[in-house]
Amino acid sequence: MIDHHSEYLAQAVAGLTPEGHQRVDELLEQLGQAVGGREWLARFAKIRKAEADSGRTAVSQGPEPGSMLTKQELDGLTVGFMTIRDQEPLEDVANWANAVLALLKDEGERAST
Repeated sequence: MIDHHSEYLAQAVAGLTPEGHQRVDELLEQLGQAVGGREWLARFAKIRKAEADSGRTAVSQGPEPGSMLTKQELDGLTVGFMTIRDQEPLEDVANWANAVLALLKDEGERAST
């Protein structure tokens, strides 16, 4: 089964401009610093950064870190990425944040079943 977010995230990552890549890296660095010792949140940020840097998805070996997050962690990330989507002046970065929100939504639905 293909997740709702997979194609959207792939398109959003491929559509990042050089400025968008730089901004995504900045945002994910901030996330990585903010998560402290929470392993799966740190991995989530690292995978998203690798996707943005490579311009493609499916860079992860092993489980999608989003599938390992608690409901509280998913909720926190959702609020953060909604803020990015709604306030980011770079359209490609806002689109990327919206694609990550689709991933988080899929993971949240999977966790609640």
